[in-house]
Amino acid sequence: MDINLDLIKSYFKKRDIKSNKGDYGKVGLLGGSLNYCGALKLCYLACGALRSGVGLVRIIIKKDFVSYVLPNVLEETVFVFDDNLDAAVDDLDALAVGMGWTVNEENAQILKKLLETYSKTLIIDADGLNILANNLDWLSTSNAKIILTPHLKEFSRLCNINLNKIMVHKEYYAKEFAKKYNVILLLKGHISIITDGNDIYYVKKGGAGMATAGSGDVLSGILVGFMGYNEYNLLSVAACSYLNGLAGELAEAKNTDIGMIASDTIACISTAIKMIRGEKELLESDN
Repeated sequence: MDINLDLIKSYFKKRDIKSNKGDYGKVGLLGGSLNYCGALKLCYLACGALRSGVGLVRIIIKKDFVSYVLPNVLEETVFVFDDNLDAAVDDLDALAVGMGWTVNEENAQILKKLLETYSKTLIIDADGLNILANNLDWLSTSNAKIILTPHLKEFSRLCNINLNKIMVHKEYYAKEFAKKYNVILLLKGHISIITDGNDIYYVKKGGAGMATAGSGDVLSGILVGFMGYNEYNLLSVAACSYLNGLAGELAEAKNTDIGMIASDTIACISTAIKMIRGEKELLESDN
């Protein structure tokens, strides 16, 4: 089924003026490496999460990254961990892991432990997926509510199936994988496929300008923020994908398909929410 505004509008309703940040969840971002400018990447993801409405974002980093992260922190909080991973994630409503990582044994052990001990919404992206590709059995015993966000090449590695074969039968392989491993799979593309193994939603939002470094990271940031205060289900994940794609379309309209960069999508999240709500007058006044 194609996602449309009628299906997702309820996720973006106005908030009670008496509410506070505690009503909108607490999420974490665990990733980063010096190879991929992890400090800036995690702050960048946190911005996307906060723009998506979560109450609090915690950047979870190793001690080596502290001096790189702190100058870039504004609204986020920081948790420095060595062996105290449980304390870093215990009170979080959702956690995104793997963005800006490298594939190594230390990160593999972190992911393994999270899948063994974390029981709330866990979003795995980027090198988290590449680690998982060689350890799919970890999914079978996890109590976490898992969302995987691969693009086609990452999904090919996860399935160990030829990319060309997957491109011809995307829906089939996506459903089979999600059902086998009891996850929600968000298969990214110009038409994104979201499935839990039983049903499928299609999100036909986005544009060529989103084919740039960091766009997948923006989606992870938006997704973890959104899931911090929404229920884990197929429609909520699809709603988040729609928001990301619509913000990307607005960013492309402002910056062109050539000149657009990933952070432009973050800057357009608020306008995208207005459009989903149908606040035409506000949108026109902003222009």
